[in-house]
Amino acid sequence: MLPTREEAEKLLTEAEGCNPGPWGNHSRVVAHCAEKIAQECGDMDSDKAYILGLLHDIGRKFGVRHLGHVSDGYSYMMALGYDEAAKICLTHSFNSQTTDEYIGKFDTSEEELNMIQDALKTVVMDEYDRLIQLCDSLAGAEGVLDIEERMEDVKRRYGSYPQNKWDGNLKLKEHFEEKMGRDIYVVVDKDSFKP
Repeated sequence: MLPTREEAEKLLTEAEGCNPGPWGNHSRVVAHCAEKIAQECGDMDSDKAYILGLLHDIGRKFGVRHLGHVSDGYSYMMALGYDEAAKICLTHSFNSQTTDEYIGKFDTSEEELNMIQDALKTVVMDEYDRLIQLCDSLAGAEGVLDIEERMEDVKRRYGSYPQNKWDGNLKLKEHFEEKMGRDIYVVVDKDSFKP
């Protein structure tokens, strides 16, 4: 189950009030990219893609956390009955379905970490999971970025970027470009979209 577009926008605005920061506009850029790509794919629901993009980082509502934002978002969306959004909160950081390649601090309790790892073992990823992972690696707070520039930025901020994750993101870009038959940066209005 998912909230409506309007409900999702309200949830994000409310969350930003609890923990202001660039993550809110980053989420809007992810939502924009996801909607545009889904429209071009033909077999995806663009409203669903937009909502999932908007809510992928909703766990940041609860404060400045790294891995903790995954468990916070998952638990929050499950508590509201939005299981599809909860799944995206869980999967958006793990294109290999393991925490081994997580970039950032492991700032969870043992219970939270176990919940994330157990859920990742059983989750079945679909095109929406892959789409939000891709869009997360295209989105800055100011607009759409070149995927390699975005990954370089993350590498600078955190000190590393696992090669498998890097390669996985480039494969996602390739996958969706093949599916659309178009250049991804044209589809997502890279040079003109601002949140």
